[in-house]
Amino acid sequence: MARKEFETLTPQMFYILLSLYQPRHGYEIMQEVATITNNEIQIGAGTLYTLLPRFEKEGYIELEDISKQKKTYVITKKGKEKLLLEKERMLQQIRLLEDVSHEI
Repeated sequence: MARKEFETLTPQMFYILLSLYQPRHGYEIMQEVATITNNEIQIGAGTLYTLLPRFEKEGYIELEDISKQKKTYVITKKGKEKLLLEKERMLQQIRLLEDVSHEI
C-alpha cells in the first residue's frame, strides 16, 4: 500500500523541518542538516527545492523573506505539530523494539 504524502516523514523531510526552527534559505538548510546529522544526512538541491514548495503548500513552512534572490523560510505552528507527531511515531517504534528485544 502506498503511503500518503506526509503521513510519515522521511529523514530528509524531518531534518529540513527541524532546521527551519530558525529562518533559513536553501543553502543554509542544506548546511544545517549536514551539521546536525554529522554529515549522515545530506540534502541535495533537487530534493530540497522539490520539498520546500510542497511543505509551504501543506502549511508546514512559510516564506519569511525574499532578498537578493534568496527565499528565507521558517517552520509554522502546523509544521511544529507535524514534527511532534513524528516524534511520537518514532518513540512508539522504539518502545516496540524494546519490548521485542527483552524477549531475546
